[in-house]
Amino acid sequence: MTIARLIEGRGAAIITCVADTSVREAVTLLAEKRIGALPVLADGKVAGIFSERDVIYQLQEHGPAMLDKRVGEVMTAPAVTVQPETGVLTALALMTRRRIRHLPVVRDGAMIGFVSIGDLVKYRIDRIEAEAEAMRAYIQAA
Repeated sequence: MTIARLIEGRGAAIITCVADTSVREAVTLLAEKRIGALPVLADGKVAGIFSERDVIYQLQEHGPAMLDKRVGEVMTAPAVTVQPETGVLTALALMTRRRIRHLPVVRDGAMIGFVSIGDLVKYRIDRIEAEAEAMRAYIQAA
């Protein structure tokens, strides 16, 4: 299964911000939308990722004054991305190895999707459960 098939049919718009967005605004967006990260765009391309982890690290280093900074100053950059043709298990391994939880899906430099480790783990669990059910059905039919 590829990332393209996983994100196929998603109708919801991807919530993003730009590098000039204040950290305060981005934190509000994360909280209101109940999400863990925002792709940061510059000229329609992914410039970085702004996540809950960035907030924590900046709070520890700069205190509440970090809320007045711009996302471009504190985001994780460059963003680790995948292409639509990337396999789900390959993406999951990449996220595990790099210790990241979100991946922009990029085609020809433009972001076409955004997946979380939760999306990939859910796919994997669903597959394992389907395989186990198929095995049970096979054994019972034998």
